[in-house]
Amino acid sequence: MSEEGGPAGGELRADCARCFGLCCVAPAFAASADFALDKPAGQPCRNLGADFGCTIHAELRERGFPGCTVFDCFGAGQRVAQVTFGGRDWRGEPQHARRMFDVFAVMRPLHELLWYLTEALGLRPPVELRGPLAAALAETERLAGGDPETLLALDVDAHRATVNELLSRTADLARARGGAGADLRGATLVGRDLRRTTLRGANLRGALLVGADLRGVDLARADLTGADLRGADVRGADLSGALFLHRSQVDAARGDLRTRLPGRISRPAHWSQLPLAPRASRRGRRR
Repeated sequence: MSEEGGPAGGELRADCARCFGLCCVAPAFAASADFALDKPAGQPCRNLGADFGCTIHAELRERGFPGCTVFDCFGAGQRVAQVTFGGRDWRGEPQHARRMFDVFAVMRPLHELLWYLTEALGLRPPVELRGPLAAALAETERLAGGDPETLLALDVDAHRATVNELLSRTADLARARGGAGADLRGATLVGRDLRRTTLRGANLRGALLVGADLRGVDLARADLTGADLRGADVRGADLSGALFLHRSQVDAARGDLRTRLPGRISRPAHWSQLPLAPRASRRGRRR
């Protein structure tokens, strides 16, 4: 899960030991390459243990649940469990289960916004954006601290739209510092070979990069907000200066020892331990 910290009022790293397995119960799963089974919303996953831990956590990828390994609640789970509901769990007090699951669906995007706003302020934006970003961070934190009824009445999509406009402006200014690149916001680049595409400073917000070939690509100052990197080949790529790159995106991609990452993100254990040897050129081969 995420290792990033956050504002004083809201931890932004998942602490599963203080949660009640909310991500294993509240959302629905559809049998796919990400999940080995169908699971309706509000029904516990069959792999959820009595202690609210995953009984196959060490084998999730091998057992057909890679989607679980890249999910990040940004700390929303333990906040709902320990703060919003004061440590009451849905098994011990099933009368609170539905509200707890519904509140989690609101809290998770709020904590995600807290993470993005914290990252945005870390980019040292100009003063005309710094104030609005700080105000948005404080307001999002205030909303996340509400009681269950207040949270359930919140129009989280409207709040997210307002915050996203600020985040987009911040990213655009950061990209422009060294010359903004291509505008590929929301582009469908599934399975594309992008090794010869200049993506330095590119706008890749919400781009579908599933299975894309990004080997050796320089993604410095590229805005990767919400970009889908599932199965993307980032071996040898430079992600160290990418904007708004989150751990869950890195976990979903395929990299190696040559892949450069931001210092705050550790190399996923499932990545190949040795880089591929460079391909021999046809001209240099002996017959």
